[in-house]
Amino acid sequence: MKDLDREGSVLLPDGSLMPKLGQGTWQMGEDDLKIEKETEGLRHGIDLGIRMIDTAEMYADGKAENIVGRAISGLRRDSLFLVSKVYPHNADRHHIYSSLERSLKLMETDYLDMYLLHWRGGADLSETVYCMEDLKSRGLIRRWGVSNFDVDDMEDLWKVPDGRKCSVNQVLYNLGSRGIEYDLIPWQREKGIPFMAYGPVGQAGDLVTQDGVSKAELMTDENVVKAAEKHGVSVVQLLLAFVMRFEDMAAIPKAVGFNHIEENAAAAGINLTEEDIELLSQSFPAPETKIPMEKY
Repeated sequence: MKDLDREGSVLLPDGSLMPKLGQGTWQMGEDDLKIEKETEGLRHGIDLGIRMIDTAEMYADGKAENIVGRAISGLRRDSLFLVSKVYPHNADRHHIYSSLERSLKLMETDYLDMYLLHWRGGADLSETVYCMEDLKSRGLIRRWGVSNFDVDDMEDLWKVPDGRKCSVNQVLYNLGSRGIEYDLIPWQREKGIPFMAYGPVGQAGDLVTQDGVSKAELMTDENVVKAAEKHGVSVVQLLLAFVMRFEDMAAIPKAVGFNHIEENAAAAGINLTEEDIELLSQSFPAPETKIPMEKY
C-alpha cells in the first residue's frame, strides 16, 4: 500500500503497515434514504486521508459493503486499505469463497487488504484458517485476522496449523471498556499481534452493555472534559487519542456528518501524557481482574 507513513500506521506481523485511523460502517445501509449521505461521508473521510474502511457482510446484509464500493469508485486501489468480515457460519470451505466473492462484488474491488472472522461462533478454526490461507494464495485477500476473540479463543487459534499467521484482532475498546488491558493486550503483544478497536468513543459517547443498558456517559465525565480542555481538543478527539495512544492499536470510529469526520481526522496528532491517563483512570479505571469480553 502506498502513501502510508510509519507514524500514522500500525506495523503488522508480515511487515506491512495498516492505517492507525479508519472509518467504520456499522449501521450504515440500514436506511435507504441515508445511503447517499453515508457514501459521501466515507468519500469525505478518504479525501481527508482516512483511507482505511472497515465493513462486514453482516452490516445491513451487504448494503454497507455496497456503500463502501460506491465511496471508493474511481479511486486508486492501492491507496486504500479495505477490511471486511465473514460470518462464522460462512467461514468454511463450502461458503467462504462465495461470501468473499459477494463482498468483493459489492465493494467493487478484486481483493481485500484484510479479511476477518467476525466472531468465533461455531467456526472450525482449522478449516477457517486453511481457507483464509488459500484465499491469500489466490490473491483475493492480502491478510486475514479475527474479531471479538478473547485470550482463550486466541490460544485455540494458536494451536491450529497456520493459526499464528493471524494479522490482527478487532475488538471493542474505549476508555469505558478497558477489559482487554488486563490479559488480552499482554497476550497479543507477546505474540506480536496488533489490534483494531471498534467503538473507540462508545456509541456516540454512550457506554452500552451487551444487554443494551447504558453504563455511563463518556462525553460529560468531568475528568474527560478536563483532559480535553487541557489539550484544546474536543471530547471525541480526546477519546480517540486515548485508544490510539498504543502503537499497536488502530481505531475505526463510525461517523457520517462531515464535521464529525473532520473531527476524527484531526485526532491523530494528539499525544496524551501519563498524567492524562491517570486523570482519566480516576473515572474509568483499568481492570484489576479478568472481565469477560465486551462487544456489540
